[in-house]
Amino acid sequence: MTAIPQAYLDTILPLIAKARDFLEHGETLAAIAFVGNFATQQMTPVLIDSRDDDAKDRSAQAVKHAAESLAADFVFMIMEAWSLPKDKLHRHAEIMERYGSIGASPYKIDIVSFSLETRHGIWMAQAPIKPKGYSKKKRTFAEVSFIHYDGAEGRFTGLLPGAGAGSAALH
Repeated sequence: MTAIPQAYLDTILPLIAKARDFLEHGETLAAIAFVGNFATQQMTPVLIDSRDDDAKDRSAQAVKHAAESLAADFVFMIMEAWSLPKDKLHRHAEIMERYGSIGASPYKIDIVSFSLETRHGIWMAQAPIKPKGYSKKKRTFAEVSFIHYDGAEGRFTGLLPGAGAGSAALH
């Protein structure tokens, strides 16, 4: 398993801590990408609109544009999402067919999703969001563990300058 290089960890760990802090203070997480360049020490946040496929496509283009403008070294994304419990993952296709989405199914679990795209690869992590204590509004998530993904595909990867059709992609 390939570990995230330390320079990236030093940058993203405070962002993960801030995301946890938002949830623990009763706030929701806005889907956001942080686009950064180590040489210039610039980092630009880009909000992600995930309400439909067109909005997601426009958001991916906005992140890609920011990455090109900054000559970015990384794109780090944080978003709340729904997932399935491990014991239901094998039924993904059936659940999608029956309910139309994971979010509409009775099996959904709230998660926070992280992805880090660098020139060294893509790392991803997900953590279930749990209530914080007895609060109905405050939530939290455990420590996250990133996994290196080769060959991830989708609109929210291949966002760094020079990334082309042969690049890894996600979502």
